[in-house]
Amino acid sequence: MLAKRIIPCLDVKDGRVVKGVNFVNLRDAGDPVELAALYDREGADELVFLDISASVEGRATMIEVVRQTAGEIAIPFTVGGGISHIDDMKRLLRAGADKIGINTAAVRNPQLISDGARKFGSQCIVVAVDAKFNDAWGEWEVYTHGGRTPSGIRALEWVREAERLGAGEILLTSMDADGTKDGFDIRLTRAVSESIGIPVIASGGAGKKEHFYDVFTEGKADAGLAATIFHYKEMTIQEVKDDLLHKGVEIR
Repeated sequence: MLAKRIIPCLDVKDGRVVKGVNFVNLRDAGDPVELAALYDREGADELVFLDISASVEGRATMIEVVRQTAGEIAIPFTVGGGISHIDDMKRLLRAGADKIGINTAAVRNPQLISDGARKFGSQCIVVAVDAKFNDAWGEWEVYTHGGRTPSGIRALEWVREAERLGAGEILLTSMDADGTKDGFDIRLTRAVSESIGIPVIASGGAGKKEHFYDVFTEGKADAGLAATIFHYKEMTIQEVKDDLLHKGVEIR
């Protein structure tokens, strides 16, 4: 079994890190470059940087912020938001990103997944999936444009397709759990993890150390991503790791 990873997430809007609840009511959480450097020092295994308004505003991810952030850290760094072409990926990788996260553009043009995997390797392509439970379907639906637009696509079908097309990893965010601190969406995470053979990063809902243990053991996730609890110093990455080690979970 692969060692589990703890990954802080920087949701960036207008050059600042922000955090909200269920994708709305955003509040400021600090400077992305400073926070990235802090998390590197504190023992984060990786970092995810999401330019959350890029797709909505129809512009490219902020290259300069990515370049500055990459210059401050030594851990793997995934960048997403507003990426719609191979050239966008190339620019971000040159600016210092290690992996590329794609969401809205991949739903619109699934070929982007296979094109990116062929050019840069599957390990470089992270397909981000924002999923919300659809009561009429009795299962989860994929949303795009930063959680604003329902796609009409079933999440389990989409992650299988993403894997088939060459994605190396799925970054799975539960919109129902996002920012609530009530715990990761175990049902969703387990359903996705059991549907595919590539690693799943669980996101949305972390509020206690125990939540990471739950999503790794019950949810079968390969990594746990969180924002609020780390940004506002409610707990440290080391505290989460110590708790997992104490409970016998192998971590990085």
